[in-house]
Amino acid sequence: MWRIHDTDMTTTRLGHGARLTTFVALVVLALSVSASAQTGDGSVVGLRLTGVVDPFISDYLQNGIADAAEAGAPAVLIEIDTPGGLVSETREITQAILNADVPVLCYVSPSGARAASAGSFVLMSCHVAAMAPGTNVGAATPVGLDGAVGSQKAVNDAAASMRSIAEERDRNAEVAESFVTDAISISAEEALADGVIDAIAATERALLEEADGTNVTLGDGTTVTLRTADARVEDRSLGGFIGFLHGLLDPSLAFLFFWLGIVLIVLELLVPGHIFSGTVGTILLVLSIVSFGLLPVQLIGILLLIAAAVLLVVELNAPGLGLFGILGLAALVLGGWFLYDRAGGASVSPAAIVVTAAIVGVFFAFVVAKVLSVRRTPIAQGPETMIGKTGVALGSGLEPRGIVRVASEEWQARTSRDQTIPPGAAIRVTDIDGLVLTVELADDDHTTAGMTADEGRNR
Repeated sequence: MWRIHDTDMTTTRLGHGARLTTFVALVVLALSVSASAQTGDGSVVGLRLTGVVDPFISDYLQNGIADAAEAGAPAVLIEIDTPGGLVSETREITQAILNADVPVLCYVSPSGARAASAGSFVLMSCHVAAMAPGTNVGAATPVGLDGAVGSQKAVNDAAASMRSIAEERDRNAEVAESFVTDAISISAEEALADGVIDAIAATERALLEEADGTNVTLGDGTTVTLRTADARVEDRSLGGFIGFLHGLLDPSLAFLFFWLGIVLIVLELLVPGHIFSGTVGTILLVLSIVSFGLLPVQLIGILLLIAAAVLLVVELNAPGLGLFGILGLAALVLGGWFLYDRAGGASVSPAAIVVTAAIVGVFFAFVVAKVLSVRRTPIAQGPETMIGKTGVALGSGLEPRGIVRVASEEWQARTSRDQTIPPGAAIRVTDIDGLVLTVELADDDHTTAGMTADEGRNR
């Protein structure tokens, strides 16, 4: 679904941090692809809107369109496959397309792809809108962070924006508006029949050939005729580092990061001092929360994740995998399944759910149980461990105080019941008070630890 990102709902969710990230993105992007759209050889510039519509994608598309216009490219071709994203970034992209000084063709591809939510706005804004067979478009109702439908004000604003864009491109405004008001999603064939798109094309080359000769009006009001039949497509990538950051905003990765973050933080709490696990866990948890804010999450899915986390934490009181642990894993699986609005095209893959459940189950059933059992084992070091050990009286013996050797160490000692213990006699520790042992005669011979009575007297 289309993520609300306005001052009336979730105010400036990314804030200054996002702008700083955007600035860094622009610098890296400029260094990595500065020459790709400036060849001036008549090639169509190929861009891709894949994954979540976030600040990285927004900057990438805006700069790609601007660079293509500056280089005199005959057109820009944007391939779309997205579950949606942020409202503010979507508006930036659609404005860049509507005001572009170069023709922009949008193509929902490959088969199985979708222009859901924010993607439907982008598709509607293009000069030529096309879809591959087996794709879909729509489901553009704005939603909040909790997955609930946005306020009526937000819905009305989005619906008006969609209608305005459709009318600007002379497309079926009624059907386009229903994407927002009724969360309608339709197939490529239905979109063509309803006048929402201009063509269905099996391949990118087929689209360029079909679009050839089409007249389009640019942002400055001039009309140009597309000459794309024989044009080569020069793909412009998102860039290595920025592409990596954008790739982190993935539905399955967000789910996996959430649980890995919790596991690492719990490990840090159980075994303090491991800065690495706590730091990495916090980073992963923050990344997952940011992703949830950009993706079409559902309230039921979030509640199930919270319930699963609570149940598994309660399970820490009884290490292993008991009733609370089993219920927690069940809530984890259900939370993963219902986390996203699948109508918006986003979902956690079954494989990611299974892998995550296995990792969390093994961690709480075995790792946590082992760590807690070690922590609860009586300490095997310290003065208290002296009680019950045997040794030998040194020097002149104990009358009733003196020096004894126990565990290769010499201690001050006194006898219980004011006994007198001769030098070299075997003794047994019965108590300890600070650094003074209380001892008594041992039951064995007057030798211990390889020391004879004579050796004891000679000390």
